Amino acid sequence: MALHFGKRDDQPKTLNTGMATQRYGQPSSSATSSQAQPQTPSTPEADLATPVASTTTASAAVPEGGSKLTVGPNIKLKGVEITDCDTLVVEGLVEATMDSRVIQIAQQGEFKGSAEIDIAEIRGVFDGNLTVRQKLVIYASGKVTGKIRYGKVVIEEGGQLAGDIECSASAQEAKQGAQRSMALAA
Repeated sequence: MALHFGKRDDQPKTLNTGMATQRYGQPSSSATSSQAQPQTPSTPEADLATPVASTTTASAAVPEGGSKLTVGPNIKLKGVEITDCDTLVVEGLVEATMDSRVIQIAQQGEFKGSAEIDIAEIRGVFDGNLTVRQKLVIYASGKVTGKIRYGKVVIEEGGQLAGDIECSASAQEAKQGAQRSMALAA
């Protein structure tokens, strides 16, 4: 979609989508609405204010806003340390060390390295040391390998998890239980 800035004219703009020609504010020829609804002319400024539906669903736990880094498709980010990033979205290849709140690896995305995070949503590949303080979600297309520590885990049918795996919540509970029994014995 092309955005035009500058002088506004009163003629309706034409958008060529390659399939059908559509005018802003007018239904396309493929629209099959039986009700005639009044159309208000749309401007590029109004189009920017209209939210666009995303093809990916974000977890309810993923905060909107904050600092967000997106590594797009066909982008390779190697040998870095990522800090002060609330959400990392990986659609390309990232080889890094990071401490963050949320990581989202898209189906075509790949992360290699070390990550300590609160919430992980894996649709692509993660290989390395992963510590998830709260919840690890591996979708059907996701593959996670390496040294994995997590609080809670959800794995869709088809998702893969392999390596040195430990539920850190159970490890902390066992440690607290041992400390309580030593305190009672003393």
